[in-house]
Amino acid sequence: MDLSKKSPENVDFMIEEIKTKLRMVNVDAMKAEHFNTSEYEDLRELYEMVKGRSNFSPNEMQAIASELGSLRK
Repeated sequence: MDLSKKSPENVDFMIEEIKTKLRMVNVDAMKAEHFNTSEYEDLRELYEMVKGRSNFSPNEMQAIASELGSLRK
């Protein structure tokens, strides 16, 4: 997948990957349609950080969820 291009499909892919990696419980709150491409670069940076780590502390999980919340429409 070419994440260098801003597209709704790439947003959907990154959100789904983040949810899977973090094993998020409230997945309905994090739907791709809640995000738009205007925040694409920030979302991509968050995605790359999440994908590059193998585990997260509870505080880190809360910070990631908060950041995702701030990127929503």
